[in-house]
Amino acid sequence: MTNDAVSSVWPILHYDDTHSALSYFVNVLGFQQIIAAEDEHGDIGHAELAWPGGGRFVFGSTKHTESIHGHMRPGNNAMYVITDDVDSVYQRVLEYKGEIVHAPRETQFGSGAQAYTFTTRDPEGNLWTFGMPLDSRSS
Repeated sequence: MTNDAVSSVWPILHYDDTHSALSYFVNVLGFQQIIAAEDEHGDIGHAELAWPGGGRFVFGSTKHTESIHGHMRPGNNAMYVITDDVDSVYQRVLEYKGEIVHAPRETQFGSGAQAYTFTTRDPEGNLWTFGMPLDSRSS
């Protein structure tokens, strides 16, 4: 792979209640739905969501056990999403009455980088931290 090659990482998650998960990601957190295809049981068998600032992830139903990812369970994953509007996402989670693990705060990561972040737990237990480097925060 050359240095100018385009690359991205797409986490893959599985949910017991795929329709609730889709609603939470789009209507509460602010992801954009690219595709959400229902399976023969009426669950979402495959969904792709994009973050407005870049990045995507895929999710599907825990009922699908035949694929390489077939035995993944919800609730044991953590995601970090970079955004320039942490407070707006936080307010939507509050309005939804979602679980806040850490309210917006300034923090320092193990690398020494400082950021303004908050963390929420989605309806099936996965942690989502939304943050921005402090040097990009508006005064």
